[in-house]
Amino acid sequence: MEKLIDGCKAGKQKARKELFRRYHKMLLGICMRYSRDKSEAEDILLEGFIQIYSKIGTYSNNGSFEGWMKRVMVHTAIDYFRKNQKHNIHHNIDDYNDIVVEDVDALKQISAKEILELIQTLPQGYKIVFNLFVIEGYSHKEIAEKLEVTESTSKSQVRKARIWLMNRLSKSYD
Repeated sequence: MEKLIDGCKAGKQKARKELFRRYHKMLLGICMRYSRDKSEAEDILLEGFIQIYSKIGTYSNNGSFEGWMKRVMVHTAIDYFRKNQKHNIHHNIDDYNDIVVEDVDALKQISAKEILELIQTLPQGYKIVFNLFVIEGYSHKEIAEKLEVTESTSKSQVRKARIWLMNRLSKSYD
């Protein structure tokens, strides 16, 4: 385990992938407790792993590494909730346009690799905003500043990317 932690501290991609492989299921369970659905839990999980990778240098090898990762994940989930709390109360009517019924069986059949490959096929504008928001955890305001677009454009691109991905998934598994 110490070798794996040292590899992650050194920024080695192979070590990071192995850490994710070993612990993503356990940590997803924690995220599920703090989220409304599996999709949101997966968003939190990805944000949490980004935090784990970036803060692993602060782990002092005292105490349980699993416990340390669980704490990072819980704090990430709480931060996610705080950032999105207003979305739990108010719903934008645009969010209900073009809703695609989620095919749970299709989602069970697809691997993480297939999801990443599908994300890579997104139209460029969707892909950049989707990755910045969902994968990297940037806010719509930060994305708007970085890409020199409006916040509403950023929100719209993420929404459209999610609809596009769900449509592709449902077509693939019909």
